[in-house]
Formats: sequence, structure tokens, C-alpha cells
Amino acid sequence: MGSKGWGELLAEGRLPRFALICLGVWLNAADALVTATIMPSVGADLGGYAYFSWSVAGFLVGAILAGASAGRLSELFGLRRASALAGVVCMAGCVMSAVAPDVGLFLVGRVVQGMSCGWVSGFSMVAVALVFPERHLARVFASISGVWGVATVLGPLVGGLFAEAGAWRGVFWLFAAQSLAFSAAALWLLRGSARPAGGAGIPWTQLAVLTLGVSAIAVADVIRHPWTALGLVAVGVAILGLVLRIDARARVRLLPRQAGDVRTVVGAGYSAMFWMTAASMGFAIYGPAILQTLRGMSPLWAGYVIGVESIAWTLAAFAVASVGERWEAFWVRLGAVCLVLSLVILTGSMGGASLAWVLAGGSLLGAAFGFSWSFMTRRVMAALSDEERAMGTSATIAIRQTGASAGAAISGAAANVVGFSSGLTVHTAQAASIWVFASVIPLALIGGWAAFRLTGGAARN
Repeated sequence: MGSKGWGELLAEGRLPRFALICLGVWLNAADALVTATIMPSVGADLGGYAYFSWSVAGFLVGAILAGASAGRLSELFGLRRASALAGVVCMAGCVMSAVAPDVGLFLVGRVVQGMSCGWVSGFSMVAVALVFPERHLARVFASISGVWGVATVLGPLVGGLFAEAGAWRGVFWLFAAQSLAFSAAALWLLRGSARPAGGAGIPWTQLAVLTLGVSAIAVADVIRHPWTALGLVAVGVAILGLVLRIDARARVRLLPRQAGDVRTVVGAGYSAMFWMTAASMGFAIYGPAILQTLRGMSPLWAGYVIGVESIAWTLAAFAVASVGERWEAFWVRLGAVCLVLSLVILTGSMGGASLAWVLAGGSLLGAAFGFSWSFMTRRVMAALSDEERAMGTSATIAIRQTGASAGAAISGAAANVVGFSSGLTVHTAQAASIWVFASVIPLALIGGWAAFRLTGGAARN
């Protein structure tokens, strides 16, 4: 793979489809980040300050359910029609929020945006499996990681510009236009694309149970009482496990047959993705508030410090995109080790050590995923049968976002245990600077164990 260049990746007419895939991933990654920045303006205009968290939770619930079902829907309707329709639905959801006269319609629009963006990004992942030969997948996934990194940096900036101009509704008109462009491009660029192999039918039972599990985790993310939140996370994760058991026995499947078996490449890969993502959320969510309170940083400078995670992720992903296949296991394992090490460093440095240590911890956190993510995804895809490739590939987006939602709730509960929800003071920020990161080290260890299984026993099996 190392001898193959980026030119070959984009040759044979693949460049326009590559751009379409990146646009689909961007719509999902940037929408939530842009909206988080404008919510104070939305609250002032629509009177919905109490519903800040519900805007994000509603989007994530929709996105996770859609991402999980995208593979099956692409099999039923064909990738071209499904992608184009998802773009139209996304546009409709954006228009609903743009014209909303009250917070109720605004939140409904956010749920519709979440579902449609989940479908768009899920169908984009299916397109990766259909359009690109396996030898190019590491570079493709490195580029997708780059899109997520760019969204992390540009999303809040774009939202801030609209908010400062007093035109928050313009954000949704902007994304409506991008969604329409995606839909039109999908009709043109995906003509003649092969219909993904798979069975007929929709797994209604699994989707219904998945809705309960994801909703429990999403609600935990907006509840201030820490022990109730942790209980809801535990219930939600248990329900997700039940989904795997039901799906394993179902005639119409939602996930690949081996999704719940960590002895296999698919099961170990999904587990590593979920737990590693969950362990990483505290830095982006609570880092800015901690830095501003304890170090007197402005919001802009705190944002730059947090941004080192996405910068390191992107740089690391491109740095290893061309390595040979025999080195993949090394980079996956190094990524898992970097994750644990980053959390240890942040636990000891966020509260008052030299800023250089905070930057080092944030950089290692991003590098952990840059080194490992594309190779984990590629190994999972390679292990999938033809009839399971569409559903298995699109599910990686849903697994990532479910892990993010669970991690956000766990980090939030840890922060609230030490008084974060009662008010942001030097004392509460100091305590949160330790426990937000220390509390998720066990999750990182579980994710690391799964990553080592992915490249060890599961790979041999």
C-alpha cells in the first residue's frame, strides 16, 4: 500500500465521488458543532434556555438511529436514491429550524436534521465500501478523519460569526443549501453504482430497542443529578447489549453477525471504537470552562488549546495513511496506548501544571485516534462479508456517536459529583480538572484491550 499514491486514489473518475463522500461526512460532523455555538442566540430569540442540551441530544439520537439503519436502507432502495432522499430530508430539517417561531419546532427540526445527517454520513460510508478498492481505504479514512478535524475547528467559528452578526437562522439556511447540493450531486455522481448486497426487510424490533438505549444515554447527558445520570448510562449500555443479542437471532439483521463477539475482528473493532470514543469526550466538553476558570484564558484562546486535539488527529491520520499493512497493528496499539497516556497527563495537568503539559495531553489524545482509527475501520470492513458490508460500514458512524454520547454523559456525571452543576468556581473547576479525566481512564483501558484483541487474537481467529 505504501507505494500507491494519492493520485491513484483519485484517478479513474473517483475524485468527484470522493468529494461527495467528504461533504456527507462534513454535514454530520459540522452541524452539531455549529449549532452548539449559536444556542445562546437561539435561547434569547425563542426563549428556550432550558432546552440547550436537548438540542444536541435530539440531534444525536436521530443521527445514531439513522447511522445504524443506513446500511439496510441502502440495500433496500439503492445507494443513489437513498442518498438523494436523505439530502432532501436534511434540507427540510434545516428549514424547519431556520423558520421556527418557537423552541418546539426548532427541536423537531434538530431531530430531523440528526436523522438525515446520520443517513447522509452512513450512506457516504457505504459509498466508500463500493467505490474504493481496499488498498486505498487507509487514505480514504485518513481524509474522513481530516474532515472531522476541520469540522471541529471551523464549526464553532462559523457558528460564532453568524451569532455575532445576529443572524443565527442563517446557519440553517447555509446547511440547507449544502444538503440540497449533496442531494443533487448524489443523483449525478452515484448513477450506475452497484446496489449493496444484503437481505430484504427492515429490523423494526432492533431499531425500537436501540431507540430506548440511545434515548436513555441521551437523557443522561442532560440530567444534572450525577447518580441518576450514571444509572441511565448503565441502563442504556445494557439495552445496547440487548440489541446485539436480539440481532444475533433475528432473521432481518441490523448489524453484522459478529458485531457482539469481541473474539472476532468485527466485534473487537466495534468495541474499541465505542469505548475509546467514550473515553475522549471530557477534554472537548469541559476543557474550555476549566481553562478559562483556572488559567484566566479567553474563550478564543481556550478554544485554540482544545483545538490541538483535532489538529493532532488530522496530522497523525495523514502521517500514517501510507504505511504498509504489516505496520497497521502497531499503529492501532500505539493509538490505544496514547489514549490512556493522554488521560493520565490531563488528569495531572489541567488543574495547574505547565500549559505545555496540557498541550501534550491534548495532542496525544488526538494522535490516539489519528494513528488508529482508519486502520481499525479498514480491518472491520475487510472482515465483513459482501452481504454485510453496507450495514457494517455505515454502523461505524453510529457506534462512534453512541460512544460520544455515553462518554459525554459519564464525564458530565463526574463533573457534577464534584459540584460543577451548582456553579463554576475555582474549587469546582479544580476538582473537575481531575475527575473528568480520571473517571474515564477505565473506559480507555477497555477500549485499549479491545484494540489489542482486534490486532491479536481476533485477527488470528
